[in-house]
Amino acid sequence: MNNPASLVRSPLLLSRDDSALVVVDAQEKLLAIIPERDSLQTNLLKLLEAAKVLNVPVLATEQYPERLGSSPTQLAEHMPKSNGKRSFSCGGCQQFTVELSELTVRQIVLVGIETHVCILQTAFDLLTAGFDVFVVVDAVGTRRRVDSETALRRMEAVGVQLVSCEMVLFEWCGTSLADEFKTISEIVRR
Repeated sequence: MNNPASLVRSPLLLSRDDSALVVVDAQEKLLAIIPERDSLQTNLLKLLEAAKVLNVPVLATEQYPERLGSSPTQLAEHMPKSNGKRSFSCGGCQQFTVELSELTVRQIVLVGIETHVCILQTAFDLLTAGFDVFVVVDAVGTRRRVDSETALRRMEAVGVQLVSCEMVLFEWCGTSLADEFKTISEIVRR
């Protein structure tokens, strides 16, 4: 019989020490076409604030910013400078791949726009590179529900973990004994 006292934290759970948050193309013009844009933007902000509190590194991209503009100020003030890209996958952005290679993480938490294009293609490339990929279903968006549902099913079928914003926040926090727990709880309640 196994001794429950010897349980160790599962590597299937997110760890703040082994994660990076990747914000993909959360730009004004793209957010404007997303039906659930208000809740999407709220959850993006929660994840960005929690990443700062818990010292989780953040990487960000913007798709063709010369044409599609930049991220809203409310989000941008919590993100590092975004890497402009023209490829749909973040893997096609040289500066992004350089920044990612400088991190010592195996878990990538993906959020942003659009689920069936840039999120899916980035997730597949990250899986191929050996990362554990977690897509936050309430922090990604697309114009049409059928595209979102199809993309999420396709990603899950190949090993992408589908998680919610709150799952990420509490897995990063790990315990109610953490010094940051009160702050994380306040972020969750907003």
